[in-house]
Amino acid sequence: MNNINNAADQEKINRWRLILGAESQNRFSSMGGGLSVEQDLIDQALAAIYNKTEYGGFGDSSGTNGRGAGNGPSNPQITRWLGDVRTLFDKELVTVIQGDAMNRCGLKQLIFEPELLDNLEPDVSLASTILLLKDQIPKRSKESVRVFIRKIVEEINKLLEQDIRRVVTAAVNRRRHSPIPSAAALDYKMTISRNLKHYNRQLKTIVPEHFYFFDRTSTTAANKWTIILDIDQSGSMGESVIYSSIISCILASMSSLKTHVVAFDTNIVDLTEKCDDPVDLLFGFQLGGGTDIDKSVAYCEQFIENPAKTLFFLISDLEEGGNRAALLRRVEEMKASGVTVVCLLALADGGRPYYDAQMAGKISSMGIPCFACNPQMLPELLGRALRGQDLNEFQKEFDKRKKS
Repeated sequence: MNNINNAADQEKINRWRLILGAESQNRFSSMGGGLSVEQDLIDQALAAIYNKTEYGGFGDSSGTNGRGAGNGPSNPQITRWLGDVRTLFDKELVTVIQGDAMNRCGLKQLIFEPELLDNLEPDVSLASTILLLKDQIPKRSKESVRVFIRKIVEEINKLLEQDIRRVVTAAVNRRRHSPIPSAAALDYKMTISRNLKHYNRQLKTIVPEHFYFFDRTSTTAANKWTIILDIDQSGSMGESVIYSSIISCILASMSSLKTHVVAFDTNIVDLTEKCDDPVDLLFGFQLGGGTDIDKSVAYCEQFIENPAKTLFFLISDLEEGGNRAALLRRVEEMKASGVTVVCLLALADGGRPYYDAQMAGKISSMGIPCFACNPQMLPELLGRALRGQDLNEFQKEFDKRKKS
């Protein structure tokens, strides 16, 4: 029993030693025991970032106990450090430690080293940093950067694609029925369910008395839903840009929709033609710069053919550098014309987004939902919008879920 207690006490002491860092070693050494081999590796990995006095971060390799990571752009030691971190810590902690390494140790200039990129854990925040600095990528690293970004894209795509396709198909293609018979438009599910009572025991099959057909005109060019994504590419919107790009490509691949993708700062770039590949689309964004939302919304108005079948997403922190009064008037007129307007202050996994609360309040007062949305919530939002349901009720439900 004493051995168990001693072992438990030693574990607590070692944890405090890891938390307080190498500077506390002298005080803990008098307590006996010491760090295990694995704990010593953890200590070294953490000291490279968080211990500024003894090991100096990724500083001089002649530091105490040889733990320093060395100066200069040649980074086998940093690569080895990344490998240690991925081995010693859970995936969630790895992304936190990577982010701290970039911010605390000035490693942003090193992320374009091909060997380093190969060892980085895919992370949306890090990907947004890379996109922010993409014009500085050296030629030798461009392919490694694309491979890294594609890993992020594939992870998010797995998370969202199936749900988005399901809700859009259910809302757009399967909404209305027609009295006009057509074998190609037969609604098998409804025909079978409505005729179960007409099961013939002798024939061992259902003999339908009535057939149900989808309204094929609902997916003709004139009746397709138009979805416009107007995306703020100012520097603060990095994660939202990544999620928006992937979602845009999923929507653009669906023949039942017409999708337009526009990026803006003080200039406007129509990126619709790049929607075949989310990586190409992402590299079409120029993160950073000012913001003229009104000019961008005005540009997007040309894509509205049938307001009642148009869904307009403004994805922005609403830090308007252009004409604020004109922007408010324009989105109000767009909503009044019948367009479903949604303002997403952020499209990201976590964190409290920064945005212009005054502008958000004024837009919300027009009956336009204006909120930060977790990417996993977007399929449900899309489905409700395409069915014509009240999105302000969805916003209230969303706010309740966040509080619970």
